[in-house]
Amino acid sequence: MRHVAGMKTILASILLLAPILQAADQMANPLIDYRRFQQIARETEPLREKRRVTEAQFAALAAEPGTIVLDARSADKFALRHIRGAVNLPFTDFTAESLARVIPTKTTRVLIYCNNNFQGAPQSFAPKVASASLNISTYIALATYGYTNAFELAPLLDVRKTKLQFEGTEVTGPK
Repeated sequence: MRHVAGMKTILASILLLAPILQAADQMANPLIDYRRFQQIARETEPLREKRRVTEAQFAALAAEPGTIVLDARSADKFALRHIRGAVNLPFTDFTAESLARVIPTKTTRVLIYCNNNFQGAPQSFAPKVASASLNISTYIALATYGYTNAFELAPLLDVRKTKLQFEGTEVTGPK
């Protein structure tokens, strides 16, 4: 008798779980892979730490031929102020094709910076919550797309004191 009661309980549990499992299957999306994102973030962390550079290192690397300075902020923030010579590809526009148009090869040196690298320009460099810093997302996205030579500006710099040169309407004024 206990065996039959136990089987009924198991059967009832299966019947109750079936709609939940079916709903989970319906929510599956092969174009969203959070587990792979977490894996790439873990795998890239040690290299990212080694590739966070000082202001002087960033400037020296940017001056070397073939280096791309990538600004992944929005086009309107880029227009206001950006590091001289940077190219803009907003993070929301990252695709394999758009990245390939901006970065010649997967091994090209790419320097990245974001809002959280600069203070003193609250419109063009509005700070984000530290854990939502665009540098983090950009670095992981570049690794996800196979770019193997990314470097990140590490310090927080004052726009009035940095040796990095800026361009944009905040710097030159309206035309």
